[in-house]
Amino acid sequence: MQFSADSTSPYAAPGWALIAAEPARAALEYASMRRMDRASMPRGDSHTIVLFPGLASDRHAIGPLISFCRDLGYAAQDWGRGFNTGPKGDPEAWLDELADEAATTAAHHGAPISLIGWSLGGIYAREVAKRLGNRARQVITIGTPFAGTGRETNVGLVYRMLNGRPPAIDARLARRLRTAPGVPTTSIYSRTDGVVAWQAYLQAGTRHDVQNIEVNGSHCGMGWNAEVFGVVADRLSQCSDSWQRYVRASPPS
Repeated sequence: MQFSADSTSPYAAPGWALIAAEPARAALEYASMRRMDRASMPRGDSHTIVLFPGLASDRHAIGPLISFCRDLGYAAQDWGRGFNTGPKGDPEAWLDELADEAATTAAHHGAPISLIGWSLGGIYAREVAKRLGNRARQVITIGTPFAGTGRETNVGLVYRMLNGRPPAIDARLARRLRTAPGVPTTSIYSRTDGVVAWQAYLQAGTRHDVQNIEVNGSHCGMGWNAEVFGVVADRLSQCSDSWQRYVRASPPS
């Protein structure tokens, strides 16, 4: 999503050197993910996870992450809506529909579900969780600019081309997007992101169960980044009634 033309931001979009390196970096991250040791990852408790793809991607892009979660023992599934071109029609009504679908999934499994979103998909995950209430277990976003104004990104034109129009988001909705869901929420981000300024990924506030976690990665490769996978595995293994903040063994490599 992006904001109206009169919005301002203190952060500039990443420079062209970073964005030009995105494809090669993403390829290297994919290769590293394929070689990672998964045996040491914490095992899952079989609860259900719904994953939302980023802009201009679908279940194939988040397929490695879905497979990873399933390998750990979770009932992971994609959002079921195919290619992500952005919300259609009224954004509020569209998000209500997503929440209804997620609520049906939670009811079918008889337990709260975790929501994971990559880039724009993370906006969906956060807003759906707000609508689900106690039917949501936790939210994990990966490279999601919920705290931005739209001027920090290099993909505004891509959104317009895919959706047919820029989304109209007023100041009230912008403030709401910056508000964390009422469940444990993790924002995974990279300072070397070539698509969005990393400051747009930071959740403000002092809630114990809301955390920003830095990794080393590109924007386009973050959905299959080995370091991201390690953080996701750790966060998903947290018990819903005794959630603890992530503690890194060493700084981002």
